[in-house]
Amino acid sequence: MINFEALKASNTRSSPFQYMVGEKVLSKAQAAEVRRDYPKIRQTGYLPLSKLERVGAFKDLIDDLQKPELAEILSEKLELDLLGKPRMITVRRLSKHGDGRIHNDSKSKICTMLIYLNEEWDNSEGGAIRALNGDQDMDDYAEEVAPLAGNVFAFKRSETSWHGHPSFKGERYVVQVTFLISQQELARKEKRGGLQTKLKRLLHIN
Repeated sequence: MINFEALKASNTRSSPFQYMVGEKVLSKAQAAEVRRDYPKIRQTGYLPLSKLERVGAFKDLIDDLQKPELAEILSEKLELDLLGKPRMITVRRLSKHGDGRIHNDSKSKICTMLIYLNEEWDNSEGGAIRALNGDQDMDDYAEEVAPLAGNVFAFKRSETSWHGHPSFKGERYVVQVTFLISQQELARKEKRGGLQTKLKRLLHIN
């Protein structure tokens, strides 16, 4: 499913933090198949993979995201050692206004990769992730990546890895892979993610 050669050819940046941007890591046709087989997610936000059904092309994508080859490529591109590190996969279909605010990841995360699956996108309507120059201004950014099918944004967590996207409400298909410092952190985050999912369902948050 994943074109690992395209991922290897991704461009790496070192400022304002270390990140990479890839294109055509999936074809438009493959992304359409993944959307067809996507879990029936009805709430906003990222959901842990452990709470979702995996079938068809969606399962094929997830299987590729769990391969050692992904860790090898990201290790080389971002100057990390991810081999053997636990990875957490979370899945989003819907965004709400207020998602994507400027933030930096916690120190329990080593790096994160986002792979996008949307057929088309208008950046002027929001939702395109930005590598930010600081923590104050969404419009002060080094690069903006549209969440179009096959696009990838991956970054090394650091004290300057500020990122976010302008507010957007609606369908925004993205799968996120995060490499963590320990198995204990993975268990803690998956437990917390499961509790948040249950709460959203009880409150019908959307």
